Amino acid sequence: MNTAQRTSPRRVVVVGNGMVGARFAEEAARLDPAGNRVRVSVVGAERHPAYNRVLLSGVLAGDYGPDQIRLPAPGGPGVTVRTGVAATALDTRRRTLSLDDGTRLPYDELVLATGAHAALPPVPGVRAPDGGPGEGVCTLRDLEDCQRIVALARPGAPVVVLGGGVLGLEAARGLVVRGTRVSVVESAPWIMCRQVDQGAARVLAAGYTALGVAVHAGRAAARWVPGTGLELDDGTVLPGDALVVAAGVRANTELAARAGIVVDHGVVVDDRLATSDPRVHAIGDCAEHPGGGAGLVQPGWEQAAVLARRLTGAAPQAAYTGARPLTRLKAEGIELTAFGRVHEEDDAPGLETVTISDPHGGRYAKLSVRRERVVGAVLLGFPEAAATLSQLYDTGAPVPSDRLALLQRPPTAVAATREEAQAPVCRCNAVGRSDIEKAWLDGARTREAVAERTRATTGCGGCVRDVGALLERLRGTPVG
Repeated sequence: MNTAQRTSPRRVVVVGNGMVGARFAEEAARLDPAGNRVRVSVVGAERHPAYNRVLLSGVLAGDYGPDQIRLPAPGGPGVTVRTGVAATALDTRRRTLSLDDGTRLPYDELVLATGAHAALPPVPGVRAPDGGPGEGVCTLRDLEDCQRIVALARPGAPVVVLGGGVLGLEAARGLVVRGTRVSVVESAPWIMCRQVDQGAARVLAAGYTALGVAVHAGRAAARWVPGTGLELDDGTVLPGDALVVAAGVRANTELAARAGIVVDHGVVVDDRLATSDPRVHAIGDCAEHPGGGAGLVQPGWEQAAVLARRLTGAAPQAAYTGARPLTRLKAEGIELTAFGRVHEEDDAPGLETVTISDPHGGRYAKLSVRRERVVGAVLLGFPEAAATLSQLYDTGAPVPSDRLALLQRPPTAVAATREEAQAPVCRCNAVGRSDIEKAWLDGARTREAVAERTRATTGCGGCVRDVGALLERLRGTPVG
């Protein structure tokens, strides 16, 4: 009996079938394909199979259908997935999870991957009495949100997007593709205030204006009037049949908090991704780690991989030490990449900056270097430089003496190093150039084939151009 207990698979319950919860299950199945070590049960409140939430703006634009953004389903006997069922209570003493269909799941380890929900600002008319979106108000967090927006945003109709961050700008671009007249409202002094400096924002706003989007930065929403539009703090009324709110998110921490687990802005975790209860873990947007990572798919997937290695026993010492966030704006016709320190003053001690501003061409670049290393960059309309500089940032390799050439020179002119070959091309999935080259040598000749073998381009989609360029270069290289 004792021997059987020692060899029985441990029960791991995952709450949340989003991008991070599904990735954890996929990683666990990969590490333990026969299910001998762990049996993973995933429960998700949405009725849909797991899908790539990052590409919802592409669904809104009509670039993808719901089936095209579906994530791979984990295979093997060790994983079961239940959709359309929500967790209602967590009993950490008895180690059971209660579901809204009346069932209870016992667990040995529990993984919270509950994600986050859209924040609705306290603006009159934006919230309904029950706390949900008001009349004509939509958020953009799931496929149902996409369907509601499409139903309200008819061609030629005015739509207002509240929030000038990445999601708001991507939603605005998708709505323009659908033929709507779009206004974007951002209360900060400039759009994408957290990711880019004011110079880049000025050029970016001009690019959006050229696309037909009216950008109102430095303006706060005062009132939403259904059927009329959004009134701003200066009295201006922007016409709108619909209001799309993209004003930030809040971590879903309610289940953890009711169970007595420590929460702050998110569920507090350490480098082991353990909460204040060592048998309960948290990953993705619901987790709060000292090194950050919430709100981005790449850190969430890194956390899922680390925790899968720990709980399957493949690498019990695995640890998550924090994120190095990189932002890519996914909007047709606009190439923007930003990372690292971009808001420091140009004359900060020890900081070198190179800036190129080309408003007429819709291009802007700012490179920040400290101690011969790239510490930050904003690159609008410089896709080749973005690929090179993000690799230098990831690897910490020293920069060439000619800083300006890094912005002007194609990536092939920068000598390839071992670090460059190992640096991520697809950051979301930690796929390096050497991985793609290996897939090429194994017969993968298209982006789709490379994605199937390596997962590259299946995350945020921001590396599609980089992978395509690498494949083009490989096609010109003799094989064998």
